Amino acid sequence: MAERQHRGTGTVVAAGLMFCVCMGTGGCSGTGSAAEDSHASDPVETLHRAADTLVDAGTSKASTSMEMATGGTRVTIRGQGDYDYRRRLGRLKVQLPQTPAGTAEHRPITELLAPGALFMKNRGAGVPADKWVRVDTATLSDGNLVTGGATDPYTAAELLRGTRTATYVGRTEFAGIEVRHYRGTSDLALAAKGASNGVRQALTAAAKGFATAEVPFDVYLDDQGRIRKIRHRFSFVNGRQKSTVAVASTTLLYDFGAPVDVRLPASKDIYAGKIAER
Repeated sequence: MAERQHRGTGTVVAAGLMFCVCMGTGGCSGTGSAAEDSHASDPVETLHRAADTLVDAGTSKASTSMEMATGGTRVTIRGQGDYDYRRRLGRLKVQLPQTPAGTAEHRPITELLAPGALFMKNRGAGVPADKWVRVDTATLSDGNLVTGGATDPYTAAELLRGTRTATYVGRTEFAGIEVRHYRGTSDLALAAKGASNGVRQALTAAAKGFATAEVPFDVYLDDQGRIRKIRHRFSFVNGRQKSTVAVASTTLLYDFGAPVDVRLPASKDIYAGKIAER
């Protein structure tokens, strides 16, 4: 019964956060030519392997940024946390935008990311402070690529499995590390076919729910093939106004191998009531 109630909250949760969703900052420019790097020979195949490379890396810390312009105002949500790629579990603390007066409107939302599920604490809207809200990501029209105000880092990598076209831009430096810059377009339906269980269902939902299945991206890999920065540009339909909204999501990964201990909430700690629409 509780599970059915949580799934029913997906649309409301999406409506509560989508108005605060944001586009991440832009990337660095390439400094080298394709001939200078052997990885330029097959950029599509290189990107198809990016998610597997993160699994080999084990863990990392992550920073996220999501930006959207709405009503003449550009709002940004930022997140900070860590991720275990082998267990497919992550934790982010997501900060909603400030009010026009420059004050925080809401306490940071703690999000736990798991295959097929999003758990949120401090969601507000009538949820007790000590309870978590659970959402089945496959029930969300965007597959939780934008709903939670942050794109799951592993899902962002799995999106690259759907890369149809990609260009090697060149070598550059990001956060003091030499990286290779690629630019391309991923197909959500194709990515879903090659994705792991849990992510597959979410990407399948997104392929049906987004305004277009094509997702342009810029990604920066270090010399070990690990994603250091990835920026996706999504296009989804606003459920209330039926208008197409452009969103950019940026994920930064660093401190690979850092200790990560993510534990999902017990059943008794998950809110079973109705979430009020904000």
